[in-house]
Amino acid sequence: MGILRIVGKFHGLGHTEARSNAIDSVSYLQKRVFSDGSSRINAEDRILPVLIVGAGPVGLVLSILLTKLGVKCAVLEKSKDFSRHPQAHFINNRSMEVFRKLNGLADVISRSQPPVDSWRKFVYCTSLTGRILGSVDHLQPQDFDRTVSPVSVAHFSQYKLTKLLIEQLEDIGFHIRSEGSMMPDECKTAEHEILLGHECTAINVTDHHVIVTASLIREGKPVEKDFQCNFLVGTDGAGSTVRKLMGLGMKGEKDLQKLVSVHFMSQELGQFLISERPGMLFFVFNPEAIGVIVAHDLLKGEFVLQVPFYPPQQKFEDFSSMMCERLVFKLVGRELADVRVLDVKPWVMHAEVAEKFLACNNHVILAGDAAHRFPPAGGFGMNTGIQDAHNLAWKLASVLKGITPPSFLSTYEMERRQIATYNTALSVENFKAAMAVPAALGLDPSIANSVHRTINDTLGSILPSDLQRTVLDGIFSLGRLQLSDSLLNDNNLLGSSRLSKLRQIFEEGKSLQLQFPSEDIGFRYTKGALKSDNDNLTSAPEPPSGRRRDYIPSTDPGSRLPHMKIKLLSEPLSKDVFSSLDLVSVDNLEFLLIIAPTKESYDLAKAAFKVAEELKVPLKVCIVWQEQDKGENGSSEAALLPWTNFIDVIEVKSSQTSESWWDFCQMTKSGAILVRPDEHIAWRTKSRIKNDPFLVIKTVFCSVLGLDSNSI
Repeated sequence: MGILRIVGKFHGLGHTEARSNAIDSVSYLQKRVFSDGSSRINAEDRILPVLIVGAGPVGLVLSILLTKLGVKCAVLEKSKDFSRHPQAHFINNRSMEVFRKLNGLADVISRSQPPVDSWRKFVYCTSLTGRILGSVDHLQPQDFDRTVSPVSVAHFSQYKLTKLLIEQLEDIGFHIRSEGSMMPDECKTAEHEILLGHECTAINVTDHHVIVTASLIREGKPVEKDFQCNFLVGTDGAGSTVRKLMGLGMKGEKDLQKLVSVHFMSQELGQFLISERPGMLFFVFNPEAIGVIVAHDLLKGEFVLQVPFYPPQQKFEDFSSMMCERLVFKLVGRELADVRVLDVKPWVMHAEVAEKFLACNNHVILAGDAAHRFPPAGGFGMNTGIQDAHNLAWKLASVLKGITPPSFLSTYEMERRQIATYNTALSVENFKAAMAVPAALGLDPSIANSVHRTINDTLGSILPSDLQRTVLDGIFSLGRLQLSDSLLNDNNLLGSSRLSKLRQIFEEGKSLQLQFPSEDIGFRYTKGALKSDNDNLTSAPEPPSGRRRDYIPSTDPGSRLPHMKIKLLSEPLSKDVFSSLDLVSVDNLEFLLIIAPTKESYDLAKAAFKVAEELKVPLKVCIVWQEQDKGENGSSEAALLPWTNFIDVIEVKSSQTSESWWDFCQMTKSGAILVRPDEHIAWRTKSRIKNDPFLVIKTVFCSVLGLDSNSI
């Protein structure tokens, strides 16, 4: 409750009251929209500020963030229901920090996820009941001490996350409507709606707005409906219709691997693994089958099997429930009495980034998998998309509120495409690390793909498809013989050499990695909505290695604000400890200026308040005190009058020898940090400003917000 209390203290409302008032306000507004003055609706009333296509986690998070910032939006989803296929399941630190601001969603996820000890390892074995070839523990002590982040990572299936996000949207007034249901008034916009069974089929952009045509079924007949919006955001996944309709191409590596995903349940298997070899991923290699089993929840016995798929010799139709059960038994090492196949889906692994994230003068925008498609190595897909939404929400709000021009949205592409490109490269390196294990066992996946291409190129036009499959299966069966116990053991010279190489891969951390703290919370924008201080801003990030690198706090412009524990200065004896990240509210489009309690810094803060008032940019000031600063009157009220939008906090050190806030940030108490609404640093000064602080701050804000300082 700490984050909620500090926000409540500062804004004059406790969490419960604020949440209740918000819901009551939404209800009141809905009643007015649907009952008051309906005959007076004009054309502008029918234009939705933001329309989102795609109701996956990225689209739902964006909807919540926009609504909290006072921006009306709605979501179109072509599916008739929300998927129950688990899909993504690893939530990194930065995404959990975002969720922490959504009415404590991170706490709900942490409580609802499986016990950490049941998923912290990757296990490599000949079968789930057979010999273990090696295991890797991906969680380290520092991952739990919350020194660099107020939250920890989580293992939580995507469909469960979707359910929680929908509940959040319903709490703030959203309604879920099926494909044929009528809106309360068809003449009005679809604001606060998630419309299922609505497939986007056309996009037309006029001088004033975007018209989206959706196809749906009503009373058993196909019909079309047009939606008008100021901005359209495509969060509709890897096969994005929005991207295709806009003609936006992708760059990168296509068709890295075709796979089949099998969602199945078995409490018998789950209980066995809990007691014998708990883990998140199980890489199985034996003469009969090769596959990866993802344990989404061992307690409930929920799993997903991923197996390579080689069409056209192999047909997706061949993966019947019975065939998938047999495949599971081969990988488990014995039959299971309660196995139940729920769903089977084909998918293709890509490593691509859209050439552009924006189209039509910034009025059509891509986010999430629609903008970038990664191999599922390190959990970058969903997490990168959630951070896209976090970056985009405040920028859309600033444009729609008239604070910035539409051109300001170009900073979204500048910033997020840079990160997407880097994360693509990192996930590819991590995927290559995953392939190092079968390669060490004599099963180089690149050779399997080469064999498949050769069969397609040489035999595809000669042999019937059944014979082609026989040839392919025969070659793969011969390859898997290298995994036999008679060969893969320490008494066999070749087998011993391979096992030794495998152990070396694990010991040196060269296998598939789960965590990347440096990239998860340490990513930095080098250009965009920020002002350079000419200190290391142009330095490029280290090339991706596919190995874990720990996060180093930084206040370089573009970095995420470092996390440090703080208390309200007015309550030094309180047990309530907060994070510096809590100083940035998700409910307000507000910049944050962090200073020390010095005369020069107070003068800078007052100048910043004047600039913010002139530019109509909401600003809050935080004064970070140290114990020796307090004196008799630990308050900034007199120094900042007549301005009142400030908060005094004092740092909470873990020990007497811990660094102070300013040392931690590698700055002096004469400096200042300007933080954006998405918790990234827009600008900083390490020392006292010698020139007119008003002009300096005005230049900073204009640079960050894309404004012409001469015309203001």
